[in-house]
Amino acid sequence: MNTAESSAVVSDLVWFKSSYSGTEGGQCVEVAADPGVVHVRDSKAVAGPVIRVSRAAWAGFLGRRR
Repeated sequence: MNTAESSAVVSDLVWFKSSYSGTEGGQCVEVAADPGVVHVRDSKAVAGPVIRVSRAAWAGFLGRRR
């Protein structure tokens, strides 16, 4: 299940910016993982909503098998 939550709830996570994100301030995605969930947010709106997906769903999105 995918859910949205506030960034304040997941502020203790270590976030990584997508390697495909440019430096021109365009569309940027950041991800952070904890044991069971991958968190995804807009790097330009770090206080905004965060989408949580299972690790299996994230691996499928990336095109990897788990």
